[in-house]
Amino acid sequence: MDFNAAMDKISSLFKFGSMPGLDRIQKLLDRMGNPERKSRYIHIAGTNGKGSICTMLAQILRESGYKTGLFTSPYIIDFCDRISVDGEVISKDELAKIVEEIFPFIDEMNAAGEPITEFECVTAIGFEYFARRGCDIVVLETGLGGRFDSTNVISSPIASVISSISLDHTAVLGDSLAQIAIEKAGIIKRDCAAVFCPQEQEVNEVILGAAKALNNALYTVAPEQIKIISEGIGGSVFEYKGLRCELSLAGEHQVKNACTALEALSPLKSAGFTISDSAVSLGLKKAFIPARLEVLMRDPLFILDGGHNPAGLEALSRAVKSFLGGKKIFCIMSMLRDKAIDEAIAHLSGLFERVYIVEIDNPRKIYAADLKNIADKYFDSVEICPDKSEAVGKAIAYARQCDGAVLVCGSLYLASEIRKMLI
Repeated sequence: MDFNAAMDKISSLFKFGSMPGLDRIQKLLDRMGNPERKSRYIHIAGTNGKGSICTMLAQILRESGYKTGLFTSPYIIDFCDRISVDGEVISKDELAKIVEEIFPFIDEMNAAGEPITEFECVTAIGFEYFARRGCDIVVLETGLGGRFDSTNVISSPIASVISSISLDHTAVLGDSLAQIAIEKAGIIKRDCAAVFCPQEQEVNEVILGAAKALNNALYTVAPEQIKIISEGIGGSVFEYKGLRCELSLAGEHQVKNACTALEALSPLKSAGFTISDSAVSLGLKKAFIPARLEVLMRDPLFILDGGHNPAGLEALSRAVKSFLGGKKIFCIMSMLRDKAIDEAIAHLSGLFERVYIVEIDNPRKIYAADLKNIADKYFDSVEICPDKSEAVGKAIAYARQCDGAVLVCGSLYLASEIRKMLI
């Protein structure tokens, strides 16, 4: 089986949609010989920031000399980016080989009325690959929620890390912060360790309560010990508990993510990992994740951000006001229709000279006309562009005329499509 055939097999599972639950993925892994039991894990859940925290932790562990697996979603550049070891993504040949080996089990389960979803399949591929590579540690990001996410089949992670929690996927996870926090806290396992950055009180109560009930050693970020020394579109310099760090990811929210990653080092050290301050500093400086206030061009300034929910666009709004104050900004925007669109883009109200609405290649997309109806409430000039390249061309041309900036936001899928056009 070649890579294209393997991708066809994986894509065929999209028809089953998203079906939270652990029984199916566990039965598949049992048939595969339980590769998930052959690695050690640090597990991360949350609404925003979990991908950044994963990337930071993985880079720090690599700089410390450990063979480090990283499982994230969704991908921005290439499908294989979701699964990597020591910064090298799984090869297309290796992915195809694993798909060929495990798909008879998947076909068998599908025929028996126990369908495996696309994400469950990819999760199983990741577990198998990390086991084959003999990883010392795997940094594992949840897909949706936590409690019933397929990554949650692991039994005793070294630490369960909870990032920022906000309203997203409310149809599945619940329509209150407390309900969503309960789902995220589902990755906390008995007699392990939990890492958390304090936020809204109702979230704090759920996470701290779960950690206490399950007898977890608790490591919380101390906001009063965060000192931001300098910040800009290229990143930040900050101190946390006396350790001076340079971060290449921009925004105050990324400093909080970095401090959450720093707190997660304590349970790792308690579990026997040796991590020096120099490895921490180098790891944070080198950590990179696409579409997080990513600068793609300098003339004009062209920024790509995957913010797509209220909390993500609120953080983006703060960054725009801090780093792009005084510039005319031309925005290219699209979103998924199952997001809290009105609440999300309200955070960006009045920030843009012009907004270009495009549609992404995704069945969950909101149609351009519907998004324009919402955007018209918050921006003076909104235009639908049927072609994304047309939107990019117009935005760049106008930004160059006035020394302005171009910003792409609203969807990680849009970020992926635009990034492939320009890089």
